[in-house]
Amino acid sequence: MFVKAYTATIYGVDAMAVAVEATVSSGIGMYLVGLPDGAVKESQDRIRSAFINCDMRMTGKRLVVNLAPADVRKEGAAFDVPIAVAILAATEQIATDRLNDYMITGELSLDGAIKPVRGVLPIALAARKGGFRGVIVPMENVPEAAVVQGLEVIGVENLKQASAFLDGKLEIAPAPQYTGAAEIETAQNAYTEDFSDVRGQSHVKRALEIAAAGGHNIIMIGAPGSGKTMLARRMPTIMPPMTLDEALETTKIHSVAGKLGARRGLLRERPFRAPHHLTSQVALIGGGSNPQPGEVSLAHNGILFLDELPEFGRSVLEVLRQPMEDKSISVSRAKYSVEYPANFTLVASMNPCPCGFYNHPTKECVCGGGVVFRYLNRISGPLMDRIDLHIEVVPVPLEEMSTAAPGESSSEIRRRVVAARNIQSRRFADCPGVHTNAMMNSKMLREFCRLSRESAAMLATAMERLSLSARAYDRIIKVARTIADLSAVGDSAAVCVPTADAPDITPAHIAEAINYRTLDRENWGR
Repeated sequence: MFVKAYTATIYGVDAMAVAVEATVSSGIGMYLVGLPDGAVKESQDRIRSAFINCDMRMTGKRLVVNLAPADVRKEGAAFDVPIAVAILAATEQIATDRLNDYMITGELSLDGAIKPVRGVLPIALAARKGGFRGVIVPMENVPEAAVVQGLEVIGVENLKQASAFLDGKLEIAPAPQYTGAAEIETAQNAYTEDFSDVRGQSHVKRALEIAAAGGHNIIMIGAPGSGKTMLARRMPTIMPPMTLDEALETTKIHSVAGKLGARRGLLRERPFRAPHHLTSQVALIGGGSNPQPGEVSLAHNGILFLDELPEFGRSVLEVLRQPMEDKSISVSRAKYSVEYPANFTLVASMNPCPCGFYNHPTKECVCGGGVVFRYLNRISGPLMDRIDLHIEVVPVPLEEMSTAAPGESSSEIRRRVVAARNIQSRRFADCPGVHTNAMMNSKMLREFCRLSRESAAMLATAMERLSLSARAYDRIIKVARTIADLSAVGDSAAVCVPTADAPDITPAHIAEAINYRTLDRENWGR
């Protein structure tokens, strides 16, 4: 008897439908074809054991299972349950009426229990796109699949339950649809850290506000203990809430990487990824023998924080250049080529020298001549060119730390950031894929960032004195555009609203943007 069940395989961050074809004929043995990897081939032994423990039988005839399309490699243990179900239907142990209605996924335990798997959200999206009535998933993956609207989500705990449902002998109520989309708007209130905890450092807070408002990359340079890491870890508290589309896209990436954890639905907070400086290239950008998203993709729609930037391997840092420009990463190997989204905001920090006290107001730097310059040169010029804001963090004096009043709260800063983002949303309404000032291309710069004669002259002088590149020229204008947007935001206790749709870029805005190019100055580190 020939039967067909349906599942999906993960390719990049999307899922591709796979037909599990099974047929029984005269002969002996089980044959699994269709480019299965080692984990899929091992499913034969897991299925046999599960059948024994669930009082089911494996045919003694020749059984062929094909995973179509046969020219796409199938990886992982998520094929266990659909293969088992196809075998049960081919051996006439269950009916085939419901097989065409549901996409099935799950890993089998030896006792027949069904374990959770990665990538259930993209599988559910593929099922809806393919016109399936619903999906049958492990019980732990139900909240994740229930995010997809208009799809029945059937959670099962073991193979007996799944087979009884498909056979029509057991009715399982579909899981309630996820209704937490509105919670995304209030997710930022759940943070325990707040900018009001930070004493002083008003100029650094201002730079972080600009970075959050325009999606700009930023690097903080200062002595140990000056507050760089503390400030960076509070950056998510001023980021605007994710839209539903952003939340779905981010959740899909974390689902494929297996980072969602048990019983989690839609991600509500923007991701904050802080990899260690011993991270490898593959861990940072993704790939590997079984391709997985890297840190730059896990930080998609959020923040990638690289603490002590010069301590990262130079080759590791250089792989950031392409995703910082393209907002995606293409990983090509001999056997595959996948693309992962990587629209992140880079927040980096570093000491100014090996001892950490270059330019310190009270402590003396013990590094010899040229050491500071060589230390800064661990970060290549092309990479530094892609960082929009360079800000020096000076330690706060003890007297100011003990006497200063609490600073502005994260919620107050976030209101201004959200209002500035709203201005940008209207500005780029007719520009697909562009949401922030940092994402503008050259054509958009000419359209949305016209400079007055005074502003253009000031920028030209800075370009000549600082020997800036053409890329730095564009990035200064983008930062000035964000500063102008923030200047249009009215500041009230209840809510921030734009007082102007698109204020002009003035010389003051250009001057402030140029001031954030600290590391481009000739006397820095020399």
